[in-house]
Amino acid sequence: MTRTKLHELADLGQSVWLDYIHRSFINSGGLRDYIDKGLRGVTSNPTIFADAIIKSEVYDAQIQKLALEGKSPQEIYEELAVEDSRMVADVLRPVFDETEGNDGFFSLEVNPHLAHDKIGTINEAFRLFRAVDRPNIMIKVPATAEGVLAFKELIEEGININVTLMFSLAQYDLVAEACISALEKRAANVYNVKTIASVASLFVSRVDTKVDEMLDALDAPRAKSLKGKIGIANAKMVYQRFKEFFQSERWEYLADKGARLQRVLFGSTGTKNPDYSDVMYVENLIGPETVNTAPPETLDAFLDHLDHGRVAPTLESNLDEARAQLAELAELGIDLDDVTHQLLVEGVEKFAKPYDALIKTLSEKKVHLVTT
Repeated sequence: MTRTKLHELADLGQSVWLDYIHRSFINSGGLRDYIDKGLRGVTSNPTIFADAIIKSEVYDAQIQKLALEGKSPQEIYEELAVEDSRMVADVLRPVFDETEGNDGFFSLEVNPHLAHDKIGTINEAFRLFRAVDRPNIMIKVPATAEGVLAFKELIEEGININVTLMFSLAQYDLVAEACISALEKRAANVYNVKTIASVASLFVSRVDTKVDEMLDALDAPRAKSLKGKIGIANAKMVYQRFKEFFQSERWEYLADKGARLQRVLFGSTGTKNPDYSDVMYVENLIGPETVNTAPPETLDAFLDHLDHGRVAPTLESNLDEARAQLAELAELGIDLDDVTHQLLVEGVEKFAKPYDALIKTLSEKKVHLVTT
């Protein structure tokens, strides 16, 4: 097998996952090709599923069958998503086995309208986890206040969880503490902690998009020097906090019992500003015990371009510079905590809207496919 940059990243302790799903991509062997190149997991979200189902006829036969069975649009969506999840999980299963359960996961998200509903999130996460019925599935739960509480209970119950929509250091502190506390409770009850996997997904490029707009509005020359810097600086600080949590005595006790540490996953790593390098959120966030999930175009650029796509341990480089950039941002009057809170609110909305559009499209397709 030809070694690629993804294999080199794995040598440095970082796993690369793909932020994309489409049934034709699975059936055509596209996913298998990426795995051969060193891909080690797949993530999805309501936007990705909506794009796949709305813009394709690949799902129509199953939609028609489910519609004739009297399924609601919500039930149809769930069955489509569960079927895709099983298919991806099965393709990834060799990765899961080869890495002894460290990688090879597919992440499926709960209904975004449950973002502020702890009990609803717990119930749906259980239902989806059982419906997919694969050991290499993670259920995505948002890092809202209620979502973190749901996450803690789900880990206590042994469900693999991807905590998503995380933007801030404050959110990370809550998520990491919830993870360790939940595993401590399982250990105290003499329950198995060895097979539970979790990642904490920090969104990166959206921070720069929001902060850059605010910097552009300032009449200060030094503001321009911070553009495209804060997302990475923020991610580096989260990684430093990750080390504090998972190199502590509390964690060592759990590690001795076989617990898997909760890796930081860098999400939203596609570059949104065309003035920036298309692989900046991959090149600058390489470090051990991490995951980077990237869209196909970003992954392809990193893999295929000879002039960029540098593989080097960058996540802990220039930490003083990163701290100085965050301090300067505050001096300019931009409160990163306020920014990241707004991003969380917007993030929930951005996932709810495509979900609603998908349900509307399924309602229309249900009528069309049953009557034609």
